Amino acid sequence: MRSDSTASPFASPADLAECRALLCGGSRTFFAASLVLPARVRRAATGLYAFCRMADDAVDLGKDRAAALCDLRGRLQRIYAGAPDDIAADRAFADVVREYQIPVAYPDALLEGFEWDAMNRRYQTLAELNAYAVRVAGVVGAMMAMVMGVRDAKLVARACDLGVAMQLTNIARDVGEDARNGRVYLPLQWLDEAGVEPQALGSSPVFDERLGTVVSRLLAKAESLYARSEAGLAELPLACRPGMYAARLLYAEIGHELARRKLDSVNHRAVVQWPRKARLLGGAVYAATLRSAPASCDEVLPEAGYLLASLPESPLVKPRRQRAPGFGERVVWVVDLFERLERLERPERGALKT
Repeated sequence: MRSDSTASPFASPADLAECRALLCGGSRTFFAASLVLPARVRRAATGLYAFCRMADDAVDLGKDRAAALCDLRGRLQRIYAGAPDDIAADRAFADVVREYQIPVAYPDALLEGFEWDAMNRRYQTLAELNAYAVRVAGVVGAMMAMVMGVRDAKLVARACDLGVAMQLTNIARDVGEDARNGRVYLPLQWLDEAGVEPQALGSSPVFDERLGTVVSRLLAKAESLYARSEAGLAELPLACRPGMYAARLLYAEIGHELARRKLDSVNHRAVVQWPRKARLLGGAVYAATLRSAPASCDEVLPEAGYLLASLPESPLVKPRRQRAPGFGERVVWVVDLFERLERLERPERGALKT
């Protein structure tokens, strides 16, 4: 639900441009998907993701992670007090917080997830890994749902599912990269069952069939959550669906590409090449206009329950009814999107980074 506040926004057009530049350089898959969000939602989504990206980099790339977390918590307090620091991402996020009444428990959860990263925490079970994924990704999905006008707990739960699925996909893709940085995110219980020594993986990663079975299990869990999330995607405002379907399809395709590489995420990094991304984005536009919706889902990740409990008690926002775009309009829309993305891609002459 949007606030009725008529106060002037904290973020200037220059602030938003700086936030977009941050995302274009470091979150290209989101940036691509965001281009098909309606302008109002795109503005809020840019502020939300820019703050998340900036906070992640401050902790992950900083020399003193504890100090970085302390600083971020102070900045978050000032954002919620209506006095954001003189930082573009903080001002943009302050607008999102005020306009969409984001509970402070949500960005608090995000910072807790970053704290677990700073501690180099490892996860014994899938449930423990889910708790981490809820904090660093599921909560972002929940905040995005609120930006799109969703307050129904069932639908926010589906947004959490999508965020967690994306995070599990990232973990499966980055096993080798993480291990070379001394990090192991795969459930230790699964590694033990497969006969993979976590210490050896974290110090000198080697891919073999045993590790492949663990990666396959994680991708299967992600796929089940992607499928479950579609019950929520189908209930989003029509104008928001293409962007979210695009994010869902683009991230799931990372897992499919990894499977085509025989699950080896130690020696290779699965990347979805641009022609495939173009086809998936076209499929997202088509899927967004289908009238049939998946069956509703009442399941909730137990690890996400505390976030749903903190949702403000307000009804689901009913957006203005929108006419579904015709086939010709969808073609023009997608072609225009592809042209803009190609212009972004030319300086690198390579695939868009995910």
